[in-house]
Amino acid sequence: MIIGVGFPIQISRLFHKPDRCGSNMSGDSEPWIPADKNIKELTARVIIIGILLGGLMTAANAYLGLYVGMTVSASIPAAVMSMLILRGFKFKEVTILENNSVQTMASAGESLAAGIIFTVPALLVIGLWNDINWVDTFLIAILGGLLGTMFTIALRRLFIVEEALPYPEGVACREVLVAGEKGGSGLIAIIYALIIGATYGWMVKAFQVTHEKVQGVADFVGTRFYAGSELSLALLSVGYIVGLRIASFIFLGGIIGFAVLVPIYGLINGFPDSGHIYGIGFGGIDKYDYSTVWSEQIRYVGVGAMVVGGVYTLWSMRKTIAEGLMKSFKTGKSGSDDILRTEKDLPMDKVLLFCLLLVVLTFFFYWYATGNVGMALVGALFLAAVAFFFAAVAGYIAGVVGSSNSPVSGMTIATLLFTIGLVWVFGGLILGMEETDMMIATMFIAAIVATSAAIAGDVMQDLKTGHMVGATPWKQQTAEIIGIVVGAIVIGPVLTILHKAFYITQTACIRTEGAGSAVCEDALLAPQAELIGAIVQGAFGGALNFPMVLLGAIIAVILIRLKMPVMSVAIGIYLPLYLSVPIILGGIISHVLLSSARLRIDGNMEGEPSVKAREAIKEVQDKGVLIGAGFIAGESLMGVLLAIFIVADKNWPNNGILPKDWFGGGTLDSDWFSLLFFGWFVLVFILITAKSLPKKGNLLGDLLYVCSDAAKRLRGVFTPPPLPEFSKDPDSKNK
Repeated sequence: MIIGVGFPIQISRLFHKPDRCGSNMSGDSEPWIPADKNIKELTARVIIIGILLGGLMTAANAYLGLYVGMTVSASIPAAVMSMLILRGFKFKEVTILENNSVQTMASAGESLAAGIIFTVPALLVIGLWNDINWVDTFLIAILGGLLGTMFTIALRRLFIVEEALPYPEGVACREVLVAGEKGGSGLIAIIYALIIGATYGWMVKAFQVTHEKVQGVADFVGTRFYAGSELSLALLSVGYIVGLRIASFIFLGGIIGFAVLVPIYGLINGFPDSGHIYGIGFGGIDKYDYSTVWSEQIRYVGVGAMVVGGVYTLWSMRKTIAEGLMKSFKTGKSGSDDILRTEKDLPMDKVLLFCLLLVVLTFFFYWYATGNVGMALVGALFLAAVAFFFAAVAGYIAGVVGSSNSPVSGMTIATLLFTIGLVWVFGGLILGMEETDMMIATMFIAAIVATSAAIAGDVMQDLKTGHMVGATPWKQQTAEIIGIVVGAIVIGPVLTILHKAFYITQTACIRTEGAGSAVCEDALLAPQAELIGAIVQGAFGGALNFPMVLLGAIIAVILIRLKMPVMSVAIGIYLPLYLSVPIILGGIISHVLLSSARLRIDGNMEGEPSVKAREAIKEVQDKGVLIGAGFIAGESLMGVLLAIFIVADKNWPNNGILPKDWFGGGTLDSDWFSLLFFGWFVLVFILITAKSLPKKGNLLGDLLYVCSDAAKRLRGVFTPPPLPEFSKDPDSKNK
């Protein structure tokens, strides 16, 4: 619940919650497969399928994260795909533990991608790299991934068994696995969604039948205003998954940045005149002049807001962090020699020894990267302490709010600030290191810590799922390690292909292509990497736009005062508005469908939903998440596949390699047709998800009711509270 403390606007009244239900674990005390029963788990077919799905999920989430700054959990889609493959190819005697092992490997690659894409591309932003360095990227990924895994293995029993933290996403994945074991419709739904998402992505991005974006700029009251949207099913699905509340705050950030700050800046300072004609949108004015103001000025407001938001997020969780660390240090060895199958971890002495080996390897990596043995030693010791700290924090927080809500970016920013101080004092003042070497040392430490923290939350979620379905911990931990190795091998080539095809970050693109280049309009934004690069450059090179950063910090303080989720709004400010539009559309669809489920059971939206209404809401929510995950995977994988064709065309031009040249066609140059084409797929998403609604009622009537309810709540937000009544008795003031 959000409450505007000290302000008359009651924000909490605006967001009526139709109860986005989490799954309650059935059979919490007893695993699905009893401890005394041994069935197939980490088999050869599982390893092969896990490696293939892990590579695909790593690539898809790398693309999505660079595209919009968000990734989605791969556990549930991987679990469903695993069930589909193992049963679709008529494998005999497929077990729930085999499916669990596959999703464990696949989700490890996804979370590894999140840690890498938030940090490694910052080396492109700073200018330390011109292309992705495969060897360094692999070393960062493997060291950070394995460190995070080893630390969380040591904490598994404490957080999952003794403290029994809920781990909501782990519980949800368990429910999917059990439903698949029983036989469920989710298996078919996600594969249909993947095909639909892939079809749309290929038609729009590869064949370029319609526009990817619809946008334009128009003059009004002495300045300019922008309107536009990315026509992306993946972003629509992200909005559905995160829900209306978070989606609305991301959209609010986009409005603040694109629709408020850019026009104000243009009114005061004017807009540049690039003279381009290819940027003319439906408003008749070059949109690149508008976006130049945003990219060179206003996006730094998002930088300032994200820095303050990241630090505040960690500060607000300080009690949770302290509690998690204290419990970590209090854990001891089990005194029982008769350990159940479901409690057998990898040997702890070997885990600790391997952690020590990883720290030593990190020392050599830093020595190789910086050429300074003193900085390498201090950096390795600092990283070991910080990586364990944030692995424990991420694992604990994931147990409370889920790994998708774990503030990895906030942890990375906090690590970055501490690392900058360490490198500045020890590397700069004591050792006299060059500025470039100090930036490299800072970035490599931050990258490994971010990867470690991203992995830790995911590993704990997977181990929670395994604990509930009756997996053998050491086998599942082995699957995690395999998934990390696969992800580390895949992530470098994937980033290389994406950078050569689209450019990763507009900053890197502008450095190569020049300011105002139309190519940079389609560059992958990588907002977290841009942020981290800007912080490092500002600390060591003085290249940060401090006035705008300060404005962002002030806005973040105001948002904190209003009790708003500052990181969501800050990301919205940093991202172009056209990316926020499909996200808010997905959030609205989610709200309407979930509210419709409740309305059809309870008949109204007042008070708390009934038990049956909660069950109906959960069914609709789960169906939409499965469809959305399929759309995201399908469109993202088509983006990666298209990148391969683009790179091939650059190496062998004029050979008709690009899909758009295969049939000699072209784009249907109509914004209205592009909107209709996108709208048809949106309607498909709605209709497929709506099939899980209770049968009574109709969607149009439900929509009208929900809109009426929203209007009533909106009026209530801006209605001032009644004034207190004063007594008319003139003597009452003396009483």
